[in-house]
Amino acid sequence: MNTKHVVFHFASGDAPLLVSMPHVGTELPAGFAERLSAPARSLPDTDWHVDRLYDFADGLGASILRAHYSRYVIDLNRPPDDVPLYPGSAGIGLIPTILFDGTPLYRGRITPDASEIAERLRTYWRPYHDHLARELERIRAKFGFALLFDAHSIRSIVPRLFDGRLPDVNLGTGGATSADDTLARALVGECERQRTYDFVLNGRFKGGYITRHYGKPADHVHAVQLELSQRTYMDEDPPFAFEETLANAVRPLLRAVLVRMLDWAASRYRWRARA
Repeated sequence: MNTKHVVFHFASGDAPLLVSMPHVGTELPAGFAERLSAPARSLPDTDWHVDRLYDFADGLGASILRAHYSRYVIDLNRPPDDVPLYPGSAGIGLIPTILFDGTPLYRGRITPDASEIAERLRTYWRPYHDHLARELERIRAKFGFALLFDAHSIRSIVPRLFDGRLPDVNLGTGGATSADDTLARALVGECERQRTYDFVLNGRFKGGYITRHYGKPADHVHAVQLELSQRTYMDEDPPFAFEETLANAVRPLLRAVLVRMLDWAASRYRWRARA
């Protein structure tokens, strides 16, 4: 995206697959860091290194869309009206004011007002989603269908959000609404082929706004979210170092999941996947 104000980064591919990374951004607007509490300044709830972890995706022909700014500015995986995705469960909302552990995000009472929230929606949220929607439509127009993979990661233990340790691999299809059931079963089958990482489908994380809003199987747009436990590829404590040895161990499974999506599409839509 060649603009003065870079909101996202995009690389176009030649396969019918878009990989979205809405929480990988770490940039902050001018003056924003000074408003943050000390615990928030290390950006602990970032989907750290997800773009580096999926460095193989472009080799599969996937288009890749990734956020430039931190989710603390605005959460791109929440609806613009901030309706809760998991009613009755803890969360941090469209415009976070707390961290995942409940710690205040801002110093004192310096929180955004209605006009600032509207500006953030206009400046950061809308451009990402406009581009995501256009790319899915381009893919569907070209192939007759589109695949969307929303790539996320999270600390393995966040007591405020879930009990105990999160499974390593958390697949979500919006509770079986955002992707064809045969695709979901195929991805579960891929996870069952290995014994290193535990996994679940539509557990604590069923998919956020992106998965639920854009996944429309009846219109041949199939969306899947994968929330990966950060213990599988990085140090979960500051400075959140990427661990190449761990990453190299989990990458084959992540790659197999994306390949299985493409293979499923080849079978379902008679599209020829890249060899």
